[in-house]
Amino acid sequence: MIIRTRLAAGVCTLLAALTAGLAFPAGAAAGEPTGQDAPKVDLVLDVSGSMRARDIDGQSRMAAAKQAFNEVLDATPEEVELGIRTLGADYPGDDRKTGCKDTAQLYPVGPLDRTEAKTAVATLTPTGWTPIGPALLKAADDLDGGDGSKRIVLISDGEDTCAPLDPCEVAREIAAKGIGLTIDTLGLVPTAKLSRQLSCIAEATGGTYTSVEHQDELTDRVNQLVDRAADPVVTPVATEGADRCAGAPTLKSGLYTDREEFGQQRFYRVDVRPGQELRASVSVAADRAVNPGYGVLMRAVTTKGREIVRGEAAGNGRTDVISTGLRYPKAESDDEDAPAEAVCLAVSHSFSAASGVKATPGLPLELTVDVVDAPSQAGDVAALGLGRGWWLLGVLILTGFLAGLVWGWLSRWRVAVWRTN
Repeated sequence: MIIRTRLAAGVCTLLAALTAGLAFPAGAAAGEPTGQDAPKVDLVLDVSGSMRARDIDGQSRMAAAKQAFNEVLDATPEEVELGIRTLGADYPGDDRKTGCKDTAQLYPVGPLDRTEAKTAVATLTPTGWTPIGPALLKAADDLDGGDGSKRIVLISDGEDTCAPLDPCEVAREIAAKGIGLTIDTLGLVPTAKLSRQLSCIAEATGGTYTSVEHQDELTDRVNQLVDRAADPVVTPVATEGADRCAGAPTLKSGLYTDREEFGQQRFYRVDVRPGQELRASVSVAADRAVNPGYGVLMRAVTTKGREIVRGEAAGNGRTDVISTGLRYPKAESDDEDAPAEAVCLAVSHSFSAASGVKATPGLPLELTVDVVDAPSQAGDVAALGLGRGWWLLGVLILTGFLAGLVWGWLSRWRVAVWRTN
């Protein structure tokens, strides 16, 4: 699957970032940064025979990777525990069964000794197979334990050679464990097939895919990903939506996770006071094979079922995650004691399970809720869900009306001239 423009992701990422920045009372906030354990990163490097190719800035792919790793090791933040795992580094033979077990921890995940890590990297020589799937499974074990951020950075120049252990399915299995592990992938001089595979791996865990053709690009991107691991961790809070608004759980600002069955609708309640704005987004992930063509819908409704505003998005089978969001500002009130309005968020999706795929448990759902001070002119943001689009609609109506008048006048003038002649 091709990496999506995490549509996914514009609305959802913005709102998640806003949520992470809020200060909540101790014990009352959802999705607070934990910061209890050090962030962990496992760099997984392809050392297969194809890394001998000399097509990156006049040097071999292996030499470019070594140089990039040395620069990354120098720049790694002190608080990050970093390790290095290889795939295809030790077995040069033709036995597939043996070659597909060829993955090893070159440097263990832990406090970084830069000299020792660089010495280990210097010993690498392009050798064998490309067992991406087995390497990802082992890398997930390398990062096991703790509640800090966990990130695998996979760098490869070729697709996996050890199917049927599909690395994309492996990534989905890792994501389904709920251990908060993200896999980012980088393709060295990639082919279309490699790009699809690495994109699918990254998509499965909410990571990113990057195509790399120069050594400085590789260095910069790996540095970015290692630095990102040091950012505060926002831990989603598990919740369980109701099948109707009346029984929905009341959520405060935060990040939440749930599961939603195929054909199901989930409700969540948020209290919005006058002068506040509700900002919400939802992402639904396909953690198993699904039929192409699907969508996700989020509606803000009153407790009596009247729709206030909605957000929706559609997919065509090229992405594993689909997201949408909405905003609802509640106007100021002259009554200082005016009660909060109960707004229910109704979430549904149109994913369907592929033939032979289990329908349970439901698909993983991530919900972001943020209640902030409303803009100074809140009334035009949520009116019928058009927001400031009302201005554009008004301009279009006026333009159409004037164009009709001019066209009618011209038509009558032409008829009058024709009759005169």
